[in-house]
Amino acid sequence: QVQLVESGGGSVQAGGSLRVSCAVSGDTSSRKTMGWFRQAPGKEREGVACIYTGSGRTKYVDSVKGRFTSFQDNAKNTLYLQMNGLTPEDTAMYYCAAEGTLLYGGRWLNPDEYNYWGQGTQVTVSS
Repeated sequence: QVQLVESGGGSVQAGGSLRVSCAVSGDTSSRKTMGWFRQAPGKEREGVACIYTGSGRTKYVDSVKGRFTSFQDNAKNTLYLQMNGLTPEDTAMYYCAAEGTLLYGGRWLNPDEYNYWGQGTQVTVSS
């Protein structure tokens, strides 16, 4: 079992920055791939970034490359998503997710591939 608790969302003006956190606990073997997803009202949940916890290697969806950075602090058992250059299009509920296998290729983008989810944290960007 894995427990995920997000925090750090909030409201910011366009061009601003936010860092969301995901406190992780539970079975380390069940969280080899950690994903960040977001879901705006009326839209499907979309993958934003992932990190392979063993290597620290990251992947990003094209729309956030160069603006978002995912990293982990193993001492704190916490995953972070640093978001810079935010735009109103980034407004959504942000979720972290965990999966016990390495989701290579495009599999990391598919929310159905993940077994564990946090409750989400709201990010709102105003123009």
